[in-house]
Amino acid sequence: MPSAYLLVSHGSRDPRPGFAMQQLVKLLSNSLSAQVAASNQQQFDESRLHHRISTISVSSTKQPLVGQACLELSPLLLAQQIEKFSARAIAQGYSKVQIVPVFLLPGTHVKEDIPAQVAIAQQTLGKKVALELRPHLGTHPGLVRLLAAMMKNKAATWILLSHGSRRPGAKEPVRVIAKQLNAVDAYWAVAPSLESRVQALVNTGHHQIGILPYFLFPGGITDAIAQLVAQLQASFETKLHLAEPIGASAELASLIRDLVEK
Repeated sequence: MPSAYLLVSHGSRDPRPGFAMQQLVKLLSNSLSAQVAASNQQQFDESRLHHRISTISVSSTKQPLVGQACLELSPLLLAQQIEKFSARAIAQGYSKVQIVPVFLLPGTHVKEDIPAQVAIAQQTLGKKVALELRPHLGTHPGLVRLLAAMMKNKAATWILLSHGSRRPGAKEPVRVIAKQLNAVDAYWAVAPSLESRVQALVNTGHHQIGILPYFLFPGGITDAIAQLVAQLQASFETKLHLAEPIGASAELASLIRDLVEK
Protein backbone atom coordinates (compact mmCIF):
# COMPACT_ATOMS: atom_id res chain seq x y z
CA MET A 1 0.00 0.00 0.00
CA PRO A 2 1.51 3.40 -0.94
CA SER A 3 1.86 6.19 1.59
CA ALA A 4 -0.43 9.06 2.40
CA TYR A 5 1.29 12.45 2.51
CA LEU A 6 0.95 15.35 4.93
CA LEU A 7 2.57 18.72 4.12
CA VAL A 8 3.40 20.80 7.19
CA SER A 9 3.85 24.56 6.92
CA HIS A 10 4.46 27.25 9.52
CA GLY A 11 0.97 28.78 9.56
CA SER A 12 0.01 32.44 9.17
CA ARG A 13 -2.72 34.91 10.02
CA ASP A 14 -2.48 36.11 6.42
CA PRO A 15 -4.80 33.90 4.31
CA ARG A 16 -2.50 33.85 1.27
CA PRO A 17 -0.02 31.22 2.52
CA GLY A 18 -2.93 28.97 3.44
CA PHE A 19 -4.43 29.29 -0.04
CA ALA A 20 -1.02 28.58 -1.56
CA MET A 21 -0.67 25.43 0.55
CA GLN A 22 -4.09 24.25 -0.64
CA GLN A 23 -2.93 24.75 -4.21
CA LEU A 24 0.31 22.90 -3.50
CA VAL A 25 -1.63 19.96 -2.06
CA LYS A 26 -3.69 19.77 -5.27
CA LEU A 27 -0.59 20.01 -7.45
CA LEU A 28 1.18 17.25 -5.52
CA SER A 29 -1.90 15.04 -5.66
CA ASN A 30 -2.12 15.54 -9.43
CA SER A 31 1.58 14.82 -9.84
CA LEU A 32 1.37 11.61 -7.82
CA SER A 33 -1.77 10.55 -9.72
CA ALA A 34 -0.05 11.10 -13.06
CA GLN A 35 2.91 9.04 -11.90
CA VAL A 36 0.65 6.18 -10.79
CA ALA A 37 -1.22 6.29 -14.11
CA ALA A 38 2.04 6.17 -16.05
CA SER A 39 3.27 3.23 -13.96
CA ASN A 40 0.01 1.34 -14.47
CA GLN A 41 0.14 1.97 -18.22
CA GLN A 42 3.69 0.62 -18.31
CA GLN A 43 2.58 -2.51 -16.41
CA PHE A 44 -0.30 -2.97 -18.86
CA ASP A 45 1.96 -2.55 -21.89
CA GLU A 46 4.49 -5.03 -20.49
CA SER A 47 1.77 -7.58 -19.78
CA ARG A 48 0.46 -7.27 -23.34
CA LEU A 49 3.98 -7.66 -24.66
CA HIS A 50 4.30 -10.96 -22.79
CA HIS A 51 0.73 -12.02 -23.62
CA ARG A 52 -0.39 -11.93 -20.00
CA ILE A 53 -3.60 -10.60 -18.55
CA SER A 54 -2.88 -7.45 -16.54
CA THR A 55 -4.57 -7.14 -13.17
CA ILE A 56 -3.80 -3.84 -11.52
CA SER A 57 -4.85 -3.64 -7.88
CA VAL A 58 -7.46 -1.13 -6.79
CA SER A 59 -5.03 0.41 -4.26
CA SER A 60 -2.56 1.34 -7.01
CA THR A 61 -5.16 3.25 -8.99
CA LYS A 62 -6.80 5.18 -6.14
CA GLN A 63 -6.39 8.94 -5.83
CA PRO A 64 -3.36 9.66 -3.60
CA LEU A 65 -4.24 11.02 -0.17
CA VAL A 66 -2.48 14.35 0.39
CA GLY A 67 -3.23 16.77 3.21
CA GLN A 68 -1.87 19.85 4.92
CA ALA A 69 -1.23 20.91 8.50
CA CYS A 70 0.47 23.86 10.16
CA LEU A 71 2.73 24.16 13.14
CA GLU A 72 1.33 27.41 14.51
CA LEU A 73 -1.88 29.45 14.47
CA SER A 74 -4.13 26.40 14.21
CA PRO A 75 -6.95 25.47 16.63
CA LEU A 76 -5.29 22.06 16.97
CA LEU A 77 -1.73 21.23 17.94
CA LEU A 78 0.31 19.76 15.10
CA ALA A 79 0.27 16.33 16.80
CA GLN A 80 -3.53 16.43 16.83
CA GLN A 81 -3.63 17.44 13.18
CA ILE A 82 -1.35 14.51 12.35
CA GLU A 83 -3.58 12.14 14.30
CA LYS A 84 -6.70 13.43 12.55
CA PHE A 85 -5.13 13.04 9.10
CA SER A 86 -3.78 9.60 10.03
CA ALA A 87 -7.28 8.48 10.96
CA ARG A 88 -8.38 9.36 7.40
CA ALA A 89 -5.39 7.47 6.02
CA ILE A 90 -6.14 4.37 8.10
CA ALA A 91 -9.79 4.45 7.03
CA GLN A 92 -8.67 4.43 3.40
CA GLY A 93 -6.31 1.50 3.92
CA TYR A 94 -2.98 3.28 4.26
CA SER A 95 -0.41 1.96 6.71
CA LYS A 96 2.12 4.82 6.41
CA VAL A 97 1.96 8.62 6.49
CA GLN A 98 4.91 10.59 5.16
CA ILE A 99 5.22 14.05 6.74
CA VAL A 100 7.05 16.73 4.76
CA PRO A 101 8.05 20.02 6.44
CA VAL A 102 7.45 22.70 3.80
CA PHE A 103 10.20 24.93 5.21
CA LEU A 104 13.17 26.43 3.40
CA LEU A 105 15.63 26.54 6.29
CA PRO A 106 16.58 24.12 9.10
CA GLY A 107 15.57 26.26 12.09
CA THR A 108 14.13 25.28 15.45
CA HIS A 109 10.76 24.42 13.90
CA VAL A 110 12.34 21.87 11.55
CA LYS A 111 14.93 20.46 13.95
CA GLU A 112 12.96 20.38 17.20
CA ASP A 113 9.31 21.39 17.11
CA ILE A 114 8.03 19.25 14.23
CA PRO A 115 9.93 16.06 15.23
CA ALA A 116 8.59 16.44 18.79
CA GLN A 117 5.00 16.74 17.54
CA VAL A 118 5.44 13.75 15.20
CA ALA A 119 6.75 11.68 18.13
CA ILE A 120 3.72 12.62 20.25
CA ALA A 121 1.35 11.68 17.43
CA GLN A 122 3.12 8.35 16.86
CA GLN A 123 2.85 7.49 20.53
CA THR A 124 -0.90 8.14 20.43
CA LEU A 125 -1.42 6.23 17.18
CA GLY A 126 0.72 3.28 18.21
CA LYS A 127 1.04 0.59 15.56
CA LYS A 128 -2.07 1.64 13.65
CA VAL A 129 0.04 3.62 11.20
CA ALA A 130 3.73 4.41 10.72
CA LEU A 131 4.69 8.09 10.64
CA GLU A 132 7.79 8.92 8.60
CA LEU A 133 9.26 12.41 8.85
CA ARG A 134 10.91 13.40 5.58
CA PRO A 135 13.67 16.02 5.03
CA HIS A 136 12.45 19.60 4.86
CA LEU A 137 11.89 21.17 1.45
CA GLY A 138 14.99 23.36 1.58
CA THR A 139 17.26 20.29 1.42
CA HIS A 140 16.29 19.52 -2.18
CA PRO A 141 19.09 20.53 -4.59
CA GLY A 142 16.54 21.23 -7.32
CA LEU A 143 15.39 24.27 -5.36
CA VAL A 144 18.42 26.15 -6.67
CA ARG A 145 17.36 25.48 -10.27
CA LEU A 146 13.87 26.72 -9.46
CA LEU A 147 15.28 29.92 -7.97
CA ALA A 148 17.62 30.42 -10.93
CA ALA A 149 14.67 30.28 -13.31
CA MET A 150 13.06 33.13 -11.37
CA MET A 151 16.06 35.40 -11.96
CA LYS A 152 14.76 36.56 -15.32
CA ASN A 153 16.85 39.72 -15.69
CA LYS A 154 20.25 38.30 -16.56
CA ALA A 155 21.83 41.78 -16.71
CA ALA A 156 21.15 42.43 -13.03
CA THR A 157 23.33 41.64 -10.06
CA TRP A 158 21.15 39.62 -7.73
CA ILE A 159 20.55 39.67 -3.99
CA LEU A 160 19.02 36.60 -2.31
CA LEU A 161 16.91 37.98 0.54
CA SER A 162 16.03 35.61 3.39
CA HIS A 163 14.28 36.28 6.70
CA GLY A 164 17.39 35.66 8.79
CA SER A 165 17.92 34.45 12.34
CA ARG A 166 20.34 35.11 15.21
CA ARG A 167 20.69 31.37 15.76
CA PRO A 168 24.34 30.32 15.22
CA GLY A 169 24.87 28.94 11.71
CA ALA A 170 21.45 30.06 10.48
CA LYS A 171 22.88 32.13 7.63
CA GLU A 172 25.09 29.41 6.18
CA PRO A 173 22.44 27.60 4.06
CA VAL A 174 21.44 30.96 2.54
CA ARG A 175 25.07 31.84 1.81
CA VAL A 176 25.57 28.50 0.08
CA ILE A 177 22.51 28.95 -2.13
CA ALA A 178 23.43 32.57 -2.90
CA LYS A 179 26.88 31.44 -4.01
CA GLN A 180 25.36 28.79 -6.29
CA LEU A 181 23.15 31.48 -7.84
CA ASN A 182 26.09 33.90 -8.20
CA ALA A 183 24.18 36.26 -5.91
CA VAL A 184 24.87 37.98 -2.58
CA ASP A 185 22.93 37.19 0.56
CA ALA A 186 20.88 39.67 2.61
CA TYR A 187 18.43 39.32 5.48
CA TRP A 188 15.20 40.93 6.59
CA ALA A 189 15.62 40.54 10.35
CA VAL A 190 19.41 40.60 10.83
CA ALA A 191 22.52 42.03 9.17
CA PRO A 192 23.56 42.35 6.41
CA SER A 193 20.31 44.11 5.54
CA LEU A 194 18.84 44.59 2.09
CA GLU A 195 19.50 48.33 2.24
CA SER A 196 23.20 47.82 3.11
CA ARG A 197 23.63 45.34 0.26
CA VAL A 198 21.97 47.66 -2.25
CA GLN A 199 24.12 50.57 -1.03
CA ALA A 200 27.31 48.52 -1.39
CA LEU A 201 26.41 47.39 -4.92
CA VAL A 202 25.51 50.93 -5.98
CA ASN A 203 28.82 52.19 -4.58
CA THR A 204 30.69 49.68 -6.74
CA GLY A 205 28.94 50.77 -9.93
CA HIS A 206 26.06 48.31 -10.33
CA HIS A 207 23.16 49.92 -12.20
CA GLN A 208 20.70 46.99 -12.24
CA ILE A 209 20.06 45.00 -9.08
CA GLY A 210 17.66 42.07 -8.77
CA ILE A 211 16.14 41.09 -5.44
CA LEU A 212 14.98 37.50 -5.05
CA PRO A 213 12.89 36.90 -1.90
CA TYR A 214 13.81 33.53 -0.39
CA PHE A 215 10.26 33.03 0.86
CA LEU A 216 7.78 30.37 -0.18
CA PHE A 217 4.59 32.39 -0.48
CA PRO A 218 3.34 35.98 -0.46
CA GLY A 219 2.51 37.38 2.95
CA GLY A 220 3.04 40.30 5.27
CA ILE A 221 6.84 40.19 5.06
CA THR A 222 6.92 40.08 1.26
CA ASP A 223 4.52 43.05 1.23
CA ALA A 224 6.92 44.93 3.51
CA ILE A 225 9.83 43.97 1.25
CA ALA A 226 8.01 45.43 -1.76
CA GLN A 227 7.46 48.69 0.14
CA LEU A 228 11.13 48.88 1.13
CA VAL A 229 12.25 48.19 -2.43
CA ALA A 230 10.06 51.08 -3.64
CA GLN A 231 11.72 53.35 -1.07
CA LEU A 232 15.20 52.19 -2.06
CA GLN A 233 14.35 52.72 -5.72
CA ALA A 234 13.58 56.36 -4.95
CA SER A 235 16.78 56.76 -2.95
CA PHE A 236 19.37 55.22 -5.27
CA GLU A 237 20.17 55.95 -8.88
CA THR A 238 19.82 52.36 -9.99
CA LYS A 239 17.15 50.04 -11.29
CA LEU A 240 15.82 47.53 -8.78
CA HIS A 241 14.04 44.38 -10.00
CA LEU A 242 11.95 42.61 -7.34
CA ALA A 243 11.08 38.99 -8.11
CA GLU A 244 8.08 37.17 -6.65
CA PRO A 245 8.40 34.66 -3.81
CA ILE A 246 8.64 31.03 -4.91
CA GLY A 247 4.90 30.34 -4.89
CA ALA A 248 2.89 27.14 -5.39
CA SER A 249 3.73 25.61 -8.76
CA ALA A 250 3.96 22.27 -10.53
CA GLU A 251 7.75 22.58 -10.29
CA LEU A 252 7.63 22.97 -6.51
CA ALA A 253 5.22 20.04 -6.22
CA SER A 254 7.64 17.97 -8.28
CA LEU A 255 10.44 18.68 -5.77
CA ILE A 256 8.21 17.56 -2.90
CA ARG A 257 7.24 14.42 -4.78
CA ASP A 258 10.93 13.68 -5.25
CA LEU A 259 11.53 14.09 -1.51
CA VAL A 260 8.84 11.58 -0.55
CA GLU A 261 10.09 9.06 -3.10
CA LYS A 262 13.69 8.96 -1.86
